[in-house]
Amino acid sequence: MSRFFRTKNIDQLIAAAEAPERRLRKTLGPWSLTALGVGAVIGSGIFILTGTAAAGETLSYHSILHAPVLDLLRHGTGAVSTIGRPGAGPAISLSFLLTAIACGFAALCYAELASMIPIAGSAYTYAYATLGELFAWMVGWQLILEYAVSNMAVAVGFSAHFNDILDSLFGLRLPPQLCGPVIAGGELTGNWFNLPALLILLLLTWLLVRGVRESAGANNLMVMVKVAAILIFVVGAAHAVDSAHWRPFMPNGFGGVLTGAAIVFFTYIGFDSVSTAAEEARNPQRDLPFGIMASLAVCTLLYVSVALVLTGIADWKTLNTAAPVVESLKRLGFEDIRRWVGVGAIMGMISSLLVFQYGQARVWFAMSRDGLLPAAFSRIHQRHRTPHIATWVAGLFVGLPAGIWDIGTFADLANIGTLFAFAAVAAGVIVLRRTQPERPRGFRVPWAPWVPGLSILFCLILMLSLPLQTWLRFVGWMGAGTLVYLLFGRKHSELAR
Repeated sequence: MSRFFRTKNIDQLIAAAEAPERRLRKTLGPWSLTALGVGAVIGSGIFILTGTAAAGETLSYHSILHAPVLDLLRHGTGAVSTIGRPGAGPAISLSFLLTAIACGFAALCYAELASMIPIAGSAYTYAYATLGELFAWMVGWQLILEYAVSNMAVAVGFSAHFNDILDSLFGLRLPPQLCGPVIAGGELTGNWFNLPALLILLLLTWLLVRGVRESAGANNLMVMVKVAAILIFVVGAAHAVDSAHWRPFMPNGFGGVLTGAAIVFFTYIGFDSVSTAAEEARNPQRDLPFGIMASLAVCTLLYVSVALVLTGIADWKTLNTAAPVVESLKRLGFEDIRRWVGVGAIMGMISSLLVFQYGQARVWFAMSRDGLLPAAFSRIHQRHRTPHIATWVAGLFVGLPAGIWDIGTFADLANIGTLFAFAAVAAGVIVLRRTQPERPRGFRVPWAPWVPGLSILFCLILMLSLPLQTWLRFVGWMGAGTLVYLLFGRKHSELAR
């Protein structure tokens, strides 16, 4: 049993990363790392979920499987019904602040471990150094699901937006057989394949194989474009704000603010991708904590700004639509700003795809280097110094399902894995404070172990807010991962050898 909980020595982890045949090129500075975080966190959701969380939503739980676990614990099978979730109204800006504080606890934990263990693999590597091999495997297995499922959903969304842009600019539309899901709602649609979803992922995969400097440069450009689009919306629409729309500021009380926070929480979860770039950072002890915390601060400022302007130019009750920002601008006749919002949404999706594909390949690389996945995934391209095999396999692993299933198939699957990883990182901080208090830390979480403990508590509460069906899939994915570990990872692990 002890073999399942054997940990990796931090000094040995760092030494293994410096081996010439598996060393990655160090090219990223603090601002490139911050741009990676912003690229992952700010996607098209800033123009969609802001309105949904402000207006609230009505959820139909068609069966026990679709009901959140918390509702089942509180109400039993009475949760299987149609339940209204009151919106935050104009106070959605407070919801974003509350969410940033909750994510900030996790970000502080990431910053401390990233400064101590500047190794690719993010939460997987931290768990290996603190909680043991089996737990690390489970975290890594969940990270694979998190990154993959998130990008499958984004790629499907990109395909729909791409077709709309073709139509608006050139009057062209791809035939539905080539841009729609093959399977939607568990039924065949008659489409052949969602080609744009696969092609954008293959293009980004090629860019990632070319090198992290080139990929970071492309991401920096896309981040600047989408931040510019957000600022154009905020500044351009600000003069149309009617303060009457902000009264009452909390129409559904603080309960509405909390509901809004629960809805928008998952717009923040991409900041952990910064820590996957640890081995390619020039000064990881200093720059990784900066990149993690700066990206969270920038994204919070952008989210709050959009929320205030959006609820100021439209009645919050009208914002529960598929494109609340675009529709509000259309009603005001702000067509130029509306086009910029469309550009920002596309850039948001592409940069999010790029960063999450980058992070996923680095997790595969780290797990392979430890012997828990086949050795091919940790091979480094001699010229570009990137894990090219892991990158291409990750691209196909995401691109092929994105070409077959609809976006609803991927909902909620990424969220539970992310929260599980957040809790593992917080637990790792507590363990290392006890077992290695003397080890130098480039950044220290204040008020430990209380802050890491609060991070774990928040993660558990939010995990219980997810549907029972998601929990069953989580358990099923864990079971499959445990089987893979027992059949392959346990025998080929570097520690076993």
